[in-house]
Amino acid sequence: MAAAQKAVAPWVRTRLRTAPGAAVALALLVLLTSCLAAAFPRAVDRYQDEGLRHAVAEEAAGRMVLNVTTTDPGIELPPEQREQQLREAFTRSAEKKIAGSLKAPFAADPRESSYGVRTPESMAATDDFLPQPYGLPAEFTMTAQGGLAAHAKVTSGRLPGADATATRIEAAVTEETARRLHIKAGSVLHIPNAEAKTTSVRITGVVAPRNPSGAYWSAAPQLRTAQLRSTDTVPPERYWVGALLLHPDAGPVLTTTTGGVEQYWQLAPATSALTASELPALKEALAYTTSGPGLLSVRVATGSPTTDVSTGLADVVRRYEELSAGITPVVSVAAYGTGTVACIVLLMAGGLGADRRRSELALLRARGGSLRGIGGRLLAETAVVAVPAGAVGCALGLLAVPHGRWTRAALAAAAVVVVACAALPVRAMLAHRSTGLNVARDDVATARPSARRTVAELTVLVLAVGAIVALRRRGATDGGDSLVSLAPVLVGVVAAFVLVRIYPLPLRRLVGPAGRLRGAVGHLSLARAARARASAGTAVLPLLALLTALTTAAFGGSVLAGIDGARDRAALLATGADARVDAGGPLSARTVSRVRATRGVDEVTTVSVRYDAEILDSTRRVPLAAVAPDAYARLARHTGLGGFGARELKPSGGTTLPALVSPSMAALFDRGRLTLWMNGEEVPLRIAAVRDTTPALPDDFLVVDATALAHATGVPSRTTALLLTGSSVDAPALRKAAGTGTTVRVRAVERAHYVDSPLQTGATGIYVAAVAAGAGLAALALLLALARATPERLALLARLRTMGLTRPQARRLLILEALPQSLLAAAGGALTGWAAVRLLAPGLDLTSLALGEATSASAGRLHTDALSLLVPAACVLLLTVGVAALQAWWSGRRGSVRELRAGEGA
Repeated sequence: MAAAQKAVAPWVRTRLRTAPGAAVALALLVLLTSCLAAAFPRAVDRYQDEGLRHAVAEEAAGRMVLNVTTTDPGIELPPEQREQQLREAFTRSAEKKIAGSLKAPFAADPRESSYGVRTPESMAATDDFLPQPYGLPAEFTMTAQGGLAAHAKVTSGRLPGADATATRIEAAVTEETARRLHIKAGSVLHIPNAEAKTTSVRITGVVAPRNPSGAYWSAAPQLRTAQLRSTDTVPPERYWVGALLLHPDAGPVLTTTTGGVEQYWQLAPATSALTASELPALKEALAYTTSGPGLLSVRVATGSPTTDVSTGLADVVRRYEELSAGITPVVSVAAYGTGTVACIVLLMAGGLGADRRRSELALLRARGGSLRGIGGRLLAETAVVAVPAGAVGCALGLLAVPHGRWTRAALAAAAVVVVACAALPVRAMLAHRSTGLNVARDDVATARPSARRTVAELTVLVLAVGAIVALRRRGATDGGDSLVSLAPVLVGVVAAFVLVRIYPLPLRRLVGPAGRLRGAVGHLSLARAARARASAGTAVLPLLALLTALTTAAFGGSVLAGIDGARDRAALLATGADARVDAGGPLSARTVSRVRATRGVDEVTTVSVRYDAEILDSTRRVPLAAVAPDAYARLARHTGLGGFGARELKPSGGTTLPALVSPSMAALFDRGRLTLWMNGEEVPLRIAAVRDTTPALPDDFLVVDATALAHATGVPSRTTALLLTGSSVDAPALRKAAGTGTTVRVRAVERAHYVDSPLQTGATGIYVAAVAAGAGLAALALLLALARATPERLALLARLRTMGLTRPQARRLLILEALPQSLLAAAGGALTGWAAVRLLAPGLDLTSLALGEATSASAGRLHTDALSLLVPAACVLLLTVGVAALQAWWSGRRGSVRELRAGEGA
């Protein structure tokens, strides 16, 4: 009995053999989509991790290390015990205990960590051979740091010995310190000690750091290189400070010096283990050690209840999170948009399969097939293809981006497989809820949406409009990041529903007039377009895919254009022109002539920048620029920084000088008047114009006529800055022409500084890749929408050719038939892109993505980019026309007999 009920041919194997092309196409679609889905989260992890490590590497090593210090260690102990506590053995043992007490994910790098005993205060040396720039003696600190032999190589002499007394100590210095302070092996330094005697420090050798940039040598920079320090006097005086390297076991002798004693451990972070996903745990681990229970463990290890723990790593993490928080919502826009388009393409693929097998499934239902049974078989035949393809795609995505967490990648690929497997059975089950072979026509021009569909659309519409209104009022702050990311998709959903409702109206109006035209092609193409199916799967999904992709592409193009604009603006504000030369004093006429003759310089505007102008009866000084009105007005118009008319700066008579002022300076004027005290003279000013920016000075500024100012003060204005304009200023030649004692800034060089962060470049690359992937998937969605009607179109052309239709007429027929929906998608995409940009512009700041931590003075705002709106829309039209022309060409090559037979069978 069981053998009699056994199927003659298994369903899955039979279906795969019947339609191998459809199975291969589905496998390729799932493979590609799952590969992109798996690669995206790992690519995000990669650029975020690289950005974090770059931020850590850019900071000074002294701020990155976990700094553990104990002042006057063991001072309460007997001398013998204190001496043992200052030896290397105790310090090294404590270092291991401290490293073991750290909480993951923070870990110490033992190769660059250091420990030892040092004098926190520098001590003056009385030797005459040491350089004394201002007549002040050079000063030295003494450091007995563990691992000296392993981290340095001797270039002259030998390493110091451990035997040291209060009057005799051996030490080494680095090459840089020896060169700057004129020290060599065999030199003897004399430093006063705590017993009012002199300690002779013999330099036994000169060493070279094996890794000068590592934390071992860079945590305390003067350990590697002697430094010039300034006194607190006015004017300040400078003196040299260097470090003397003692034997690691010579720590006890430091108690006899006047510099004090400090025991320290500098634990360098293992940056290779830092990941952006572990930042919350990293902050918790740092707090645990610096001010939590871990601090008690550290103090137990050091044997001192006064041990202090500090690090600048927490500040770096905070700044990184602020930068990332400004970038992530913008990148998420592309992720949500591309993900939505990918989901729609998978649903359209399932819908295409359900439409292609509509008669077969209707027959099965008419013969008693249950929805559950049909859905299960369709799910099985889809899963046999989609699951292996998804697994292969996930593996390819993991191989393509080897860095990052694999769990999110696997979940993303699994989501693709689930959608691909469910699309066909769910669509088929919804379409065949009732049995019957005769299905009523569902034309776009005549169909009336069901009440259920109307309620669903209104529900989605209300939710989308509510979210958009909330975003408009709240902006990107207060948890609005998800709304920012979903906004293009929400706008696309609203636009798709509205356009699908409006689309039949012009078709109904145009069908009649087209029928009165002389040719039949126009009327027939409109009639064919009006007879397209109006169901949600065939009308809404393709349009939603195109609108979402076009909106995301337009939004992305506007974002990229906004980034470029923000960087250009910031570079321009930093220089005030295409290039700038500043000097601490007056520039000679010869220097100005050399700069004017530099290659690429078109015009030079001379400016006298002064910071000694005081407000009368006040001690406040204000920045002032004295300029030539005509040349400076041309420069302001050329750069777009506070343009004005040259006549506004020229005095019209009297002693009061007209001034171009910033809004902050305008607030200092009393009834439009302000008097300055310059060169012993009163200089009255009046407001001629108020501008937010000006080329000569940033932020606060006063700009006056140089000739009028010289007449008022009796002192001629001397040029201190040159503002240059030119399309291609040669930076090296300009620096050579400007000479020493000047600061040269070129706009192109300043702009290049804003693209060096891996977080910025990585985010921009991810955005471009996501938008490109979304555009490709949207093109695929358009092809799927056109492919659904391909058999019917080919059969129609075959029939019409038997009635005399020519090839040019066939081509025009297919193109005109496809144009209404593609025009709808192109126009709707441009409009939704414009609406998304206008919607998000007030709440979205591109400064973090464009400028990073460089500055916030020039906020990057989102503006509509015309090319980003028009180019994607034009591509949709070109693709539609190209596919229609290709179909007409292919139909002509195949002949009519086969299509007529297929049509009869259909």
